[in-house]
Amino acid sequence: MKIGLRTLKTVVACLLAMLLASHLNLIYAPSAGIIAILSLGNTKKKSLSVGLARFFALILATILSFLTFGLLGFNAYGFALFLLLFIPLTVKFSLTDGIVVTSVLVTHYMLEKHFSGWLILNEFLLMTIGVGMSLLLNLYMPNLEEKLKRAQDEIEEGFRQVFQEMSNSLNKKSQKDLLERTDQLSKAIQFGLNEAMVHQENHWLRSNYYYENYFLMRKSQLRLIEEMVALLEKIQTKEELVEDLRILLSNTSQTLSEENDGRQILKEISWVLESYRLKPMPSNRLEFENRARLFQFLQTYKNFIEIKTEFSNIKYHGD
Repeated sequence: MKIGLRTLKTVVACLLAMLLASHLNLIYAPSAGIIAILSLGNTKKKSLSVGLARFFALILATILSFLTFGLLGFNAYGFALFLLLFIPLTVKFSLTDGIVVTSVLVTHYMLEKHFSGWLILNEFLLMTIGVGMSLLLNLYMPNLEEKLKRAQDEIEEGFRQVFQEMSNSLNKKSQKDLLERTDQLSKAIQFGLNEAMVHQENHWLRSNYYYENYFLMRKSQLRLIEEMVALLEKIQTKEELVEDLRILLSNTSQTLSEENDGRQILKEISWVLESYRLKPMPSNRLEFENRARLFQFLQTYKNFIEIKTEFSNIKYHGD
């Protein structure tokens, strides 16, 4: 059985919250531990936003429960009326993270049958301790940069292999290997994007969205790759017509990288496009259709590279 870091932090936060609440002689001290468990988010920013939502929800809940219990008494009917009003208001004010925890604290008012200043302070201290311990334990988060760089390397290699396979697959009907490769790339890109978002959420002040933007860029490129693969299945023409394109795809497979801004590749694509324009006109419908697909393939290819060029401009000259 493997015990992960999140599990350890949850246990420690719960333990410390209950011990501190007990040390302060708060009633319902175990509630602080439960709040700590429920407030320990996956990221620092998530934990903070959840904690703030619960504090505002507790303020709202205390006011509403004072009214409903005063109207119907400290019983199930008063609590039911409280929920009837409380839940829609938390939704309206985007405080839904506080519904469960705050409702539990409201039951303390019901059980004690009063709203003394001491009891209200008790509930806010339970919330403060629980949320505070979760924030304290979440100050440490593992650095994901190495994992993100490995994901980048995997994706770069995946794209290079796709371009080499496209070069090898020209004028062949079956693209099964390419379809499997694009599916693997899609999963790798989504994994990287998820990790990049977590990485960003674990920084309080820094707003460097480089990794997130990188994976979004590759995701956009992958959609174009899928279009190119679909076109490859329909291209069946003379070998001399695809020779330059085959070389271009092979060159791209060797030079494509995170650092390459793609400008040279764009020039090479323009050269191949121009060479097609200079070739003799198609002599029949089939040749015409294949020539049109080649032009469409190269235009999609160009769009693919332009996405990377734009990303490189933002990376080095903006953001």
